[in-house]
Amino acid sequence: MCRFIAYLGRPIIVDELLLKPSNSLIHQSFDAGEMSEPLNGDGFGLGWYDHQIRELPGLFRSITPAWNNNNLLYNASMFRADCIFAHVRAATEGTVSEENSHPFLFGRYLMMHNGVVPNFKLIKRKLLALLSDEMFLWVRGQTDSEHIFALLMQYVSEMTEPGHKLTDEQMKQCFQKTIANVQKLKVEAGIGEEVSCFNMMITNGHRIFGSRYSSNPYEQPRTLYYSTGSRFQCTNGVSRMVREDSTVKAVLIVSEKLTKNSEDWTQIPANHFIAVDRNLEVHVGPMTH
Repeated sequence: MCRFIAYLGRPIIVDELLLKPSNSLIHQSFDAGEMSEPLNGDGFGLGWYDHQIRELPGLFRSITPAWNNNNLLYNASMFRADCIFAHVRAATEGTVSEENSHPFLFGRYLMMHNGVVPNFKLIKRKLLALLSDEMFLWVRGQTDSEHIFALLMQYVSEMTEPGHKLTDEQMKQCFQKTIANVQKLKVEAGIGEEVSCFNMMITNGHRIFGSRYSSNPYEQPRTLYYSTGSRFQCTNGVSRMVREDSTVKAVLIVSEKLTKNSEDWTQIPANHFIAVDRNLEVHVGPMTH
């Protein structure tokens, strides 16, 4: 059911997140501890921003398992970035291909999803009918995730006024509208009772927005945690979030805790929205059902 990491803060070397922690994302690709099926070997993706070079992110995706990709294992210690999205995939909808691997890229935005819309094929055509020509043509793969993100980014684009940035509340409204319309299509198709999970993250490299959401309010969504501090470090095999300088901050949002230090992690409640602003302040609040 996929696992991911979102990071925003002081520049960090990628292997500090992907390789070094005891429960690193690479480890989660073959032994995820908070899933009934521990294997996430259907490809991976890495997106990162270097704003000194350009505002558009870099993107590296592969169909090979993360634990067995020599390019990733060799080069992870050579990437340094202040915003990182990384994802390992367990395919539920769509073939194993680069087009179906996360993160997805639209303009300055990266997007990744941990969840599923069961029987997505029954609503796919009607969802495509909701899209503008731009977003319809943007979709390249087969996953439910990419189609849902197309709808989300359409609402983001429609709500954004020239010269203005969306507020946290407006971004939450876009998430809620997307989820509500997907659920409406499910009901119309007779699959409204099937549980969909929307653990979704998007970023423009300066802010992060995300959801932990289940279409059934009585069923817990997939796990999602965040951690804040001045920096995340790995020393002599021990990883932790360091809190030593209030003027320098780092924020991690993860499907699974990277370390065993429970005090480092706060679980995002079910059916809640998380926003990380430019000042690296974290805001968590409920979403309407």
